[in-house]
Amino acid sequence: MTLWEYVEDRWDLILFETAQHASMVAQCVLVAALLGVLIGVATYRRPRLASLATASSGVLFTVPSLAMLGLLIPVLGLGVAPSVTAIVLYALLPIIRNTVVGLQGVDQLVVDAARGIGMSRRRSLARIELPLAWPVILTGIRVSTQLAMGIGAVAAYVSGPGLGEQIFSGLARLGGANAVNSTLTGTIGVAVLALLFDGCFVLLGKLTRPEGPLSRRLTTGGVRG
Repeated sequence: MTLWEYVEDRWDLILFETAQHASMVAQCVLVAALLGVLIGVATYRRPRLASLATASSGVLFTVPSLAMLGLLIPVLGLGVAPSVTAIVLYALLPIIRNTVVGLQGVDQLVVDAARGIGMSRRRSLARIELPLAWPVILTGIRVSTQLAMGIGAVAAYVSGPGLGEQIFSGLARLGGANAVNSTLTGTIGVAVLALLFDGCFVLLGKLTRPEGPLSRRLTTGGVRG
């Protein structure tokens, strides 16, 4: 059986696993983005805290994915819970680091000018600093998404959902019928999803850059309010 025939024969299952994989990655990256940006915002004015946050997420990042998933099994069992936890933990480092770097890179003169016209610290953060740091933060989220795609595939080791099942099933049956087709299907599917997600982030970056249409609309709406 050729690869194409294998895909046609199992199209419904592959489509379902692809949707599972995309949904899991999207939700995990969203959670990681919220946590990472909040941690970055809370620590970027305090170098020691920022270093601690980055170092802590960096330590988690260095743990091999299979080891991380294995350590989570006694606590969370098998399935979705350890998969989601591991993906979120691995996705934190690029987001925290880029949030801190982006906010620290904002020109202090611009911040001082905002404070000088009566903006509070929170208002300055929301209206000036975060929008200027957004391109750097978005880059961190893009990197985290690509990492999450790969870790999501490895999550099949703990019975996680997604295309990893095709990969692990094929590897477990190497030498058997359709083992290579199964592995290739999962691998190609993850790569295609990664490209699609990255394309969406490129579009989002264009729409939300300072001169982008969505950014202008939000800014105009904020001024009117």
